[in-house]
Amino acid sequence: MLCEMIKKLRISYGISQVKLASELGVSKQCVSNWENDNVQPSIEMLVKIAGFFKVSCDYLLEFDCSRTIDVNGLSETETAHIKLIIEDIKNAKKAAN
Repeated sequence: MLCEMIKKLRISYGISQVKLASELGVSKQCVSNWENDNVQPSIEMLVKIAGFFKVSCDYLLEFDCSRTIDVNGLSETETAHIKLIIEDIKNAKKAAN
């Protein structure tokens, strides 16, 4: 659900509802209402939320569970290093299970 995705992303970024509200130009109560599934953000706000967290609207709405990482401005070598780090993390997670 969208409410859970917003909260999950906010917590993963280590920011408070107040900080997220400030970044998006809304009240803390507005963020709280989204996270508690009392109201849904507008389409325009959904786009802002996705932009802030650097995810797609489809990801927020759970139509697409893949996440992307913005590697614009990085060299091919730097991008390759990031891919290796991601694979290392996945492999470590598999080994731990």
